[in-house]
Amino acid sequence: MQQRVTMADVARAAGVSSATVSYVLSGKRPVAPETRAAVEAAIEELSFTVNATARSLRTGRSSLVALIVPDIANPFFAQLAGALQEELRGLGLHVVVCSTRARRDEEKALLAEAVDQRFAGVVITPFRLRPQDFQPAIDSGMPLVVSADVSFGPVDLVTPDARAATRRALEQVTAARRRRIAMIAGPRDATGGDPRLEHIRSLAPQFGLSLPHELVVRGEHTREAGAEGFGTLMNRRYRPDAVFCGNDVMAVGALDKAHDLGIHIPDDVALIGHDDASFASLVRPRLTTIRYPAAEVGRTAAQLLTERLGGRDVPKTVHVKAEFVARASV
Repeated sequence: MQQRVTMADVARAAGVSSATVSYVLSGKRPVAPETRAAVEAAIEELSFTVNATARSLRTGRSSLVALIVPDIANPFFAQLAGALQEELRGLGLHVVVCSTRARRDEEKALLAEAVDQRFAGVVITPFRLRPQDFQPAIDSGMPLVVSADVSFGPVDLVTPDARAATRRALEQVTAARRRRIAMIAGPRDATGGDPRLEHIRSLAPQFGLSLPHELVVRGEHTREAGAEGFGTLMNRRYRPDAVFCGNDVMAVGALDKAHDLGIHIPDDVALIGHDDASFASLVRPRLTTIRYPAAEVGRTAAQLLTERLGGRDVPKTVHVKAEFVARASV
């Protein structure tokens, strides 16, 4: 029987110490690029994988990482999951994807279960959790990474830097001679409010625009809510000529409703999504949106989780830059 390749074997092949191999795998300490390249080449050549069983015995934790998201049917979260899994696979960690339907009870139950089952870590996009709900997980010492628009206390955070992209979207709307903007926003009880709405509201005056309360409708981040919200806006006394949506799924619902009402996008109404989900360039008209790169979010979350597993104990925040993507719906 062929012997299992060990970290020491990788170290010998790369001409470094076993500690250096550990640092490359865990991200616990910085490693020179040429050294990292040598270690990664040795890992590839020897087909090395982390012995998850041995690590579990040593740490008392499983090799499972929970990814807890509001809706796995949303392609944004599917792409995030794929990137997270790819990054963690080489460390012998396996991702279990859990969908909460944006329900607070589901979020709490899944987080508690990960703690009880001594998961290696959790990456979560909370929707209705409150900062205090994370305390049991923090107290357990389980590595925890939050992917959200706002902070949830002393935990690692991956968050969008979308203000510049929102400004570009407003520039595009203004250039298209649109003067009455509206938004189909998320639900009012979402934890942390709705920073995407607040960005638009705070930046609009720079372009001679405003976003009055009567032109903001709210709903879950679903296709059905997008359709309902668009229909409501089209019945307003002062019908908007540009509609921002909380995500691309809502925007597709708005496209559905526009078709039903005989409203042409973008001739009658401009439409702007958020996230740049995989279908945004496939619908017709192709959706103008603000790209929040899901794969980069997943990779960043994996890096933060790896650093925690490597011993970092100070919370860290990483901003992932969003980008305006101009297509055919404005």
